[in-house]
Amino acid sequence: MTPLAVTVDRRSPVPLYFQVAEQIEREIISGALAPGTRLPNEIVLADQLTLSRPTMRQAIQYLVDKGLLVRKRGVGTQVVQSQVRRSIELSSLYDDLTRAGQHPSTIVRDLRVCLAPEDAASALGVPVGSDLLRIRRLRCAQNEPLALMTNYLPTGLLDLTTEQLEEHGLYGLLRSAGVQLRVARQTIGACTATASQAKDLHEAKGAALLTMTRTAYDDVGRAVEYGSHVYRASRYSFELTLIER
Repeated sequence: MTPLAVTVDRRSPVPLYFQVAEQIEREIISGALAPGTRLPNEIVLADQLTLSRPTMRQAIQYLVDKGLLVRKRGVGTQVVQSQVRRSIELSSLYDDLTRAGQHPSTIVRDLRVCLAPEDAASALGVPVGSDLLRIRRLRCAQNEPLALMTNYLPTGLLDLTTEQLEEHGLYGLLRSAGVQLRVARQTIGACTATASQAKDLHEAKGAALLTMTRTAYDDVGRAVEYGSHVYRASRYSFELTLIER
């Protein structure tokens, strides 16, 4: 069992249970507490932190409710795979994962000029069958597969190499090439995993997957990128902020 590096500030207005839960959550998200790690039981933790048992129990239950910890009879409390929560904004998955401390990595499956399929042609405003640059990648977070990503770009927009795509996010590369992204149209949905998708994403065939399609436009209104992605629903969710108007 792994001891926890947690401190509490009894003078803070933040509830003690939440101070504890927040620090444990950061350790899980950063990877310091890896999936499968067993935590000491609540009595031991309460004694270590000089907290009441109900306070410690509330902190653990908070993390169980968030899906970060699980209680198993005869085993105790264990860390489970943390889910990536991504806010809806015009940013690349690579950059979002980097900011969240999720250590992204990329396997480039395809990088070539191809004939535009109907959905990409419609999104980018070109005839079906015209030339487009197609990029297919497997994106991982903390060495676990997270998403299968297919992107189409107009040819001649920028030169890309496999090495660049392995080390950087696509939007960062576009901006470095002088493409100023301004707005995007995005649709979020769901599907079930095909045999091929299940193998790549380490899920069972038929497992639920999140889908996202996005068309990004530059500062003069030109469509410069169309993406069609699938994500592991067990590891990934979208987060939205809603404002009353």
